[in-house]
Amino acid sequence: MNQLKSREPGSVTLPGTLSAPLRAELIAFRRDLHMHPELGNQEFRTTAALKARLEAAGLAPKVLPGGTGLICDIGTPDRRRPMLAIRADLDALPIPDVKTVSYRSTVANRAHACGHDVHTTTVLGAGLVLAELDRQGLLPYAVRLLFQPAEEVLPGGAADAIEAGVLDGVGRIIAIHCDPRVDAGKIGLRVGPITSACDRLEVTLDGPGGHTARPHLTTDLVTAAARVATDVPAVLARRVDARSGLSVTWGRIVAGHAPNVIPQHAELSGTVRCLDLPTWREAPDLVHAAIDEVATLHRAKSTVNYVRGVPPVVNDSVVTELLVDAMTARRGPYVIEDTEQSLGGEDFSWYLEHVPGAMARLGVRTPGDTRVRDLHAGDFDVDERCIETAVELFTAAALLDRRG
Repeated sequence: MNQLKSREPGSVTLPGTLSAPLRAELIAFRRDLHMHPELGNQEFRTTAALKARLEAAGLAPKVLPGGTGLICDIGTPDRRRPMLAIRADLDALPIPDVKTVSYRSTVANRAHACGHDVHTTTVLGAGLVLAELDRQGLLPYAVRLLFQPAEEVLPGGAADAIEAGVLDGVGRIIAIHCDPRVDAGKIGLRVGPITSACDRLEVTLDGPGGHTARPHLTTDLVTAAARVATDVPAVLARRVDARSGLSVTWGRIVAGHAPNVIPQHAELSGTVRCLDLPTWREAPDLVHAAIDEVATLHRAKSTVNYVRGVPPVVNDSVVTELLVDAMTARRGPYVIEDTEQSLGGEDFSWYLEHVPGAMARLGVRTPGDTRVRDLHAGDFDVDERCIETAVELFTAAALLDRRG
């Protein structure tokens, strides 16, 4: 580890390891979620399953106002000492599951292809372990479980959850995100930005239309759209510091209906990503200006809909160190890897606008597996030993959080 300091294992003996029956139950719970994926703000079945299991453990979960997602406090909150929150996201993606496993999605064109079923299961598992420790008088401070809907829906369900008061009484927050590039049994950490800002961009171009035999008499809208697609990223590359990583990538271009007709309307949509907060705050004005300039050069009228997404997740140094100590106490320092900043977006960042926190990358790759399984792909799956790793991380963090 060169960024992160860690203790030697054995310096702290912690209770709360995962029992074999609970480990098996959590694997079954995760597979059930995987078979029944639900999109953002539609996670009613998932919410009901969590609520029932937490209530069976003697806890009192509270469903969020929208009817999906919930919070559950373990221990007795103390106003003098804000709680540690452990967050999971619930929603799946609108893509088909192409795996041939027994727990393949049963819902057409829906899949847990980002690992949110794992996130949810690990926070549930941590809650069940911590509840038992609390009954034994071994949980030093109260902890809040936060199961959030709609992470995949920009600007993310975290904003609604915050408005609903999920951070009331919370002083720190932690989370994990599946990483198919890291072996199961390990986690990745870094101090500072660990994800990037991500916004959505929608552009319409309009012109009078005409015959492809006479493009000089009208606005060649297809060429204009092509120029916007290629030239806008190039213009932006010369207007911001390259270290900011500002990137416009298009995912959709639509124009025209016939080969000999210059259309009157074209549409482009994509994402804007960047690595740092100052550039993210400037990005809407920079992108608007670049699009207008390129479109005007080709005599097209442009309309830009810039949809704010999420800022970068910026890991707090103190909370990151807590995760280092937690994983070290459980498994030793060699299961912790330095990790790079990703260009992916995560609405966990909204919580960090209010309280310090940190997100760890959870290794989900089977050691020795050479297959490339990326996030948001229909064949995404995990080595389920990762569940125990995350539960150990969360429970150890709750036990080692010694703020006064």
